[in-house]
Parts: sequence; structure tokens; C-alpha cells
Amino acid sequence: MQTPLILDLPAGEHHICLCSRSKNEPFCDGSHHGSRSAPRQVQMANAGRVAICTCRKSARAPYCDGSHE
Repeated sequence: MQTPLILDLPAGEHHICLCSRSKNEPFCDGSHHGSRSAPRQVQMANAGRVAICTCRKSARAPYCDGSHE
């Protein structure tokens, strides 16, 4: 079972890797180019804690929805 990655993100725009190729996971570094995957943009109006899916099963990607259980 993989558990979510809990992050405290600052306000602003973030790009979360969904291809698992990034060397800066969970953030996109452009490694998805040439794949069928693209990063998810996350816009944070305020700083906050988020649970990022690491099992790749979430219907709410990039956020965890408990599908790993």
C-alpha cells in the first residue's frame, strides 16, 4: 500500500507530476515530454496542507481520495 504524500504548499501555482518520471517529485520537471502524461496544475489561493496521491489510483488526482486502501 502506498500512502499519500503530505505537503505544506505556499500560495501560488504548482505543477504536480503524474508520470513518475520527474527527478523532483512530486513536482514536475518536464520529464513527461514524449509520454501520454501531463502534470496537474494546482492553484493554491492560500498556503495549506494537501495530501498528494502516490498510488496513481485517485479519481481526484493529484489529491489522495483514499483509493490506496
